[in-house]
Amino acid sequence: MTVSDSLRGLALGDAFGEQWFLFPSSEVDDALAARRVAGGTWPWTDDTAMARVLVAHLHAHGTVDQDALAMGFALAYQADPNRSYGGSMHRVLSAFLAGEDWRAVTSSQFDGQGSWGNGAAMRVAPLGVWFADDLDAVVEQARRQALVTHAHPEAVAGAIAVAVAAAANSLCTSDLLDAVLSRVPDGEVATGLRRATRLRPALDPRHAAGTLGCGYRISAADTVPFAVWCAARHPDDLVEALWATASAGGDVDTTCAIVGGIVAARTGLSGVPTAWLASCEPSDIEP
Repeated sequence: MTVSDSLRGLALGDAFGEQWFLFPSSEVDDALAARRVAGGTWPWTDDTAMARVLVAHLHAHGTVDQDALAMGFALAYQADPNRSYGGSMHRVLSAFLAGEDWRAVTSSQFDGQGSWGNGAAMRVAPLGVWFADDLDAVVEQARRQALVTHAHPEAVAGAIAVAVAAAANSLCTSDLLDAVLSRVPDGEVATGLRRATRLRPALDPRHAAGTLGCGYRISAADTVPFAVWCAARHPDDLVEALWATASAGGDVDTTCAIVGGIVAARTGLSGVPTAWLASCEPSDIEP
């Protein structure tokens, strides 16, 4: 499959996940159990907005030019700021637009620790497919794109994990979790991934989320291991992967965006219901 397949899967996962926030909270569990999706248009969020910038950037530059990518993210934000960007990202991208250097802005977040949120991971799957024939390049380019907005090592590790998962799935690697672990630097994300390898594939995703997290804390360590586990559980079935991911709740648009980008790198949008494709917000995501 292609980079565009991964990007389309990411956007579909993002919109599919976001639509659960359109339900009254009292109805979500019943709707998930019945596999009843929301009517109307499913909007996508900053996950897709930033992924679109990243893919367009790769088409223009062939590699991650951090200065240009920072401005690309900022200009997309300026054009459409109401895409559920997190509070810290509003500040970061506004500072980029004001002419501040991305290195200083990003490294100053959270008392100088940098953000360890899941934003660098949520957008990166198509990059993994772009560089899939060279996993060393996947790791380095995922790291470079992450640092533009997320200076914390765990955010970088999360981005590397997702990019490697997308690359490995596009190459039909049989043991996805082991392939990812072999490339992710040690730390909390890697610890979560090691924990994921010990979970049975047949385990209810809600129980897996209880062990791994599912994005409630919006951190890479609380998001990426669960998303990669869900993708590894259904590497050939995008629809089942998204249902499994959504069933656990949490930061559903982001976990589903990550899973969509990884699984569609192998499957494209094969098997996705026509009604889902019609509901997903038109996005003109081709670069």
